[in-house]
Order: sequence, then structure tokens, then C-alpha cells
Amino acid sequence: MSTSKAGGGLNTSEPQAAGQPSLWELFFEFLIIGAVSFGGGIVAYQKILLTEKKRWLSDDEFMAALAISQTMPGLNAVNLAVLSGDKLRGVLGSIAATLGLLIPGCTFVMVVGLIYLQNANHPTANLILGGVAAAATGLLSAITYKIGHKQFKEIKALIILVATFVLMSIVSLSLPMVLAIIAPIAIYLYRPKKDGGQ
Repeated sequence: MSTSKAGGGLNTSEPQAAGQPSLWELFFEFLIIGAVSFGGGIVAYQKILLTEKKRWLSDDEFMAALAISQTMPGLNAVNLAVLSGDKLRGVLGSIAATLGLLIPGCTFVMVVGLIYLQNANHPTANLILGGVAAAATGLLSAITYKIGHKQFKEIKALIILVATFVLMSIVSLSLPMVLAIIAPIAIYLYRPKKDGGQ
């Protein structure tokens, strides 16, 4: 049974869970993600929920949503919640998933922010922030591998990956500039062949 809404999705042979999630289930599952995820790790938690735990989306559908979310303004995780919620339950699904995702993080940041303002000059505060930065870096690396490990085996994908890294990290171009350079290259490399193959 397909769970696609208007606008459709990628056709795939991968099985999905029968039926649609309720709005409450969407809200609750994304609330848990918002409460237990850390830094960039939130995208990995979303992938586990959507493609492995509940199987509401296939891997291809998740990667398509992630690609779209990365080209939109705002946080990737929030954009993913909007897109996946809309696909599963329409506009109300987007609202439920997004609220569930944001409520824990917003509450936590407000509380921690107030505590930090009162203790900003304490030596322990800077040590904690250093540990948080290290943990976030590790999580982002783990996410990159978890989501893109299949692409790491493809020459075309590696070319795009390396070129993007060089332009962003070494040449220090802005994101719009990198997209303007890389997008045409990616479209050309992955253009449909006349025989229908890649």
C-alpha cells in the first residue's frame, strides 16, 4: 500500500509499512527524535525512524527528501520533517512532525542558554562546549558514512563529494556558489542514458 501524497514519490520495490501513521504517531516519534538526538545526529535518527524502524519511506525516497532539504533554506532536519510529514499525512503531517521535532530542542536550548548566561565565565563552561563540539563532529562523520556509504563506492559520487569538499572547505566558496558549480556537473554525470541506464 502506497503512502505517497500528491506530488508522488520515487517508485521503488522496497517494502513499506502498511497504512499511514496517525498524526499523533508522527508527532510522538519526531518528539522522541528531538529529545534524544544530539547536534547533527538528528538526521541519522530521522533516517533510522523513517526507513528502518517504521519503514514509512524507502531509502531512495529518504535520499530524495534529504537532497531537496539541503537545497532549501533552514535546517536539514526541520526540512526533512516537513517533507516526510507532508508525504505521509499532508499539511497536518508536516505540522505534527515539525512541532514534535522542535519542541524538545527549543525547550532545552532555552534552559541551557539561561544557565550559560549566568555562568559564561566559568572554566567548566568552555570545557563542556569543547566536548560538545567534538561530539557533534563525530556524529556528523557517522551520519555522513551511514547515509552515503553506498555512494562512496561509486566513482561519479566520489568525484562530486571530493569536489564539493574542496570548494567548501579549501577554496571557501559560499554554498550558493558551490551549488551553482556542482549541480550542473552532477546533473550531467547522472543524466539518463538513451538506453534507459545510468
